[in-house]
Amino acid sequence: MVATTLTPPSTQMIITLEDNAVVADIKKALKLIRGIASVRTATINDERSITPALRRSMKKAREEYAKGETISCRTPEEMQKYFDSL
Repeated sequence: MVATTLTPPSTQMIITLEDNAVVADIKKALKLIRGIASVRTATINDERSITPALRRSMKKAREEYAKGETISCRTPEEMQKYFDSL
C-alpha cells in the first residue's frame, strides 16, 4: 500500500496596484517573504473578466482601506518584520 500525503490547496492573494511603476518593487519584496510559492502579474483589461466574487472582495478591501483597517509597510524590511511577528 502506498501512503499518500494530501496537501492543502494554495491560498492566493490578489493585489490591485494603481501605479505600474511599483510592480517590480512589490514583486521583489514578496519574494523575500517566507512561504511565498510564486509571484505572478496579470492585467485585467476587460471589466467583464471580474467575477462577482472578485468584485465583492475588491469592494470589501476598499471599505477596509477607507476605515484604516489595513496594514501598511513602506519597505521590504518592514513587511518582513511584520510577517515575522505573526
